[in-house]
Amino acid sequence: MPANQKKKHLILGIVLDLVGMASFFIPGIGMFLDIIWAPIAAWFMTRMYKGQAGKTAGVVTFIEEILPGMDVVPTFTLMWIYTYVIRKQKTVEAL
Repeated sequence: MPANQKKKHLILGIVLDLVGMASFFIPGIGMFLDIIWAPIAAWFMTRMYKGQAGKTAGVVTFIEEILPGMDVVPTFTLMWIYTYVIRKQKTVEAL
C-alpha cells in the first residue's frame, strides 16, 4: 500500500479515536452519544480495513464504544499499528 494511503489511515484513525473519546468528557449525554457513535465507528472501521480483519475490528470497535468507560481505548490507532506494523512484519518474516 502506498505510504500516502497509510498516512491517511493514520490521521483519519486518530481523528476518529478523538471523536470517540470526546463523549467520555461530556457529562450526562456522553452515553447517549456513544449509542449513536458505536455503529458509526464500526462502519468506518470496516470501510477503512477490508476483509476479516476489518470485520473483526468493526465488532471490537462497536463493543468498545458502547461499553461505559471504554472510550479511552484508541481502537482505530491500534488497528493501524496491527495492519501496517505488526502484520507487515509477519509478512516480511514469512518471505
